[in-house]
Amino acid sequence: MGFSSSLLGSLVLLVVVHVSHGQPLVPALYMFGDSVVDVGNNNHLITLVRADFPPYGRDFISHKATGRFCNGKLATDLTAENLGFTTYPPAYLSKAAKGNNLLSGANFASAASGYYDKTAKLYHAISLPQQLEYYKEYQTKLQRIAGKSNASSILSEAIYILSAGSSDFIQNYYINPLLNRVYTPDQFSNILLQSFSNFVQNLYGLGARRIGVTTLAPLGCLPASITIFGAGSNECVARLNQDAVSFNNKLNATVESLLESLSGVKIVVFDIYQPLHDLITNPSDYGFFEARKSCCGTGTIETSVLCNKVSVGTCANATGYVFWDSFHPTEAANEIIANDLLLQGISLIS
Repeated sequence: MGFSSSLLGSLVLLVVVHVSHGQPLVPALYMFGDSVVDVGNNNHLITLVRADFPPYGRDFISHKATGRFCNGKLATDLTAENLGFTTYPPAYLSKAAKGNNLLSGANFASAASGYYDKTAKLYHAISLPQQLEYYKEYQTKLQRIAGKSNASSILSEAIYILSAGSSDFIQNYYINPLLNRVYTPDQFSNILLQSFSNFVQNLYGLGARRIGVTTLAPLGCLPASITIFGAGSNECVARLNQDAVSFNNKLNATVESLLESLSGVKIVVFDIYQPLHDLITNPSDYGFFEARKSCCGTGTIETSVLCNKVSVGTCANATGYVFWDSFHPTEAANEIIANDLLLQGISLIS
């Protein structure tokens, strides 16, 4: 998986020392982006892309569906725990997002959102520019609760995590002739990366200094992708993975140029592609037995409203599955990814 147990051990020790003094490693966490990090904002929208019903959330602490696209915790929930937080940043549109709950951060992500604003529009999700507007509104609330000076140091020392791009390709570009006949995957990537660059510059202008952005996952290995684009094969769809790798390379280059132009900022590119690709192609090495099908329903196409309490065939125990629904990993897979993210993000907390 690319991390050493001794390094992970020292990190855990570092966290334990902080937590025993009652403080996480950073003052707050902020999440932006799509369904990989949405913890329930879409519950408050009129959209089909939501996960606030069983069997979603069945293995979560509350055993209730919260709006997370998972059977349990997301990789970012586990990251919050790894950093010493005892609660998760609340979904900004939820009732929990008020008072002292806002001191440790907030989550602005919306399933089916992306770098391409029209993807969010297509699914009635919250676009990235609108997520930034909510963040500005949040800053005003934080100043009222913590005072201007405290708020300012919370915002500059906090970690900001952005996950986007997958919905733009899977839920828009590949199925939308208005896009895929006009732009090559390469040209579409350039449009997305311009939007990413603008987003980071705007976030920086609002005080963010420690930013983590996730790469695209191996898009061609998602169960739904194999079902829809795999032409009857059970193998990862090579062209989709190639598009993801190409995008990720450009993302790294874009981050390099942002680091040169923005002073005092730390930006880490979290590689989700390789850890997930390893899990999918060698599941047994990590204690999994199923990587082609997800736990929910037939495991080949179900996600969101198609993954429901009457979905026939839903597995009883998700721990041996890499995927929970046909797009999103299980909590068990998220644990492995979160450990990897902790190591990749060392520079954000040091």
